[in-house]
Amino acid sequence: MTYTICLISPEEKDRLTQCCMPRVRFEIKSDIYGCCIKLLSDNHTLKDTWQENFYAMSEGIRSHGRLFVFSDPLYPENSLLLDPYSKTAFLFNFSYYGWIKSIALGLTGDILEDEHGISSIHGACVDIGGRGLCIVGTSGAGKTTQTYGLLNNPYSRVISDDWFFSRVYGPDILAYGSEKNFYIREDLAGIWKEFDGLVGKDEYDADGRAVANLRWVVGKGRQLPFTTLKTLIILKRDPADPCTSRNLDPEEGLVLFTKNRYFNPHLLVDNQRKSNIRKRCITDLLERTCAYLVNTTGTPRETQSLIRSLVGLQE
Repeated sequence: MTYTICLISPEEKDRLTQCCMPRVRFEIKSDIYGCCIKLLSDNHTLKDTWQENFYAMSEGIRSHGRLFVFSDPLYPENSLLLDPYSKTAFLFNFSYYGWIKSIALGLTGDILEDEHGISSIHGACVDIGGRGLCIVGTSGAGKTTQTYGLLNNPYSRVISDDWFFSRVYGPDILAYGSEKNFYIREDLAGIWKEFDGLVGKDEYDADGRAVANLRWVVGKGRQLPFTTLKTLIILKRDPADPCTSRNLDPEEGLVLFTKNRYFNPHLLVDNQRKSNIRKRCITDLLERTCAYLVNTTGTPRETQSLIRSLVGLQE
């Protein structure tokens, strides 16, 4: 992660709000798993991308969290100032939309875990015949590639490709989607040809990404709002390790999550209380799923075959 986070006081939040409000051209309220998150900005392209990405919220609902997104020469590039009490974030000089939307999801995660006992997972989630699979991993391990590979099978349905929310219901743990449309990579079609043409070449941004409606490829009925999690796969890429996959017990899985900061570079508030909340969340997840560690040093198709064999998905 290369943006900086600075926690600010409510008084500093009030001062920055007064400075930013005269510049606001767009105020967009979005529904992120029941939370009203408001985007305030003067950037028309950002406004359009945001509205394609997230579900709309009724204008009559009061916001639970706010993102002010502006260019400002007084601040370094990619500066994030956050008031954790009012859940108000100021993003100055951000050009990569992927970070902006992840900060919105991180802000939502703070609201839900603080006030509703709902946890957030920075990972993908796919339903396979009514059984949920979540995939997490370090950056570059192949999480996105393998998630979209699974969607080539007609028995798989997507919940989320990047971030989902989870909550415990008795012996089960349910996973809920967070976005209307997904922010995909341009090179995805180079691996899985089925996604070629999903977005026009002129629609990708400077980072080679675009918000896309996957229903055009997988079908309207194959994007679900939630599933019951049964399997967890942690991806790593380690050429020195000859083992391609193995089972993980809950204790070892928790060590991997905590060692890798829960595989989430967008945790906005990090303190002992938050750490305790997140450890409980991951413990619940690991105790209610079958967990595997998968090494992605093979080709994407070899890893895809391995993952399908672990979850019982036919080729």
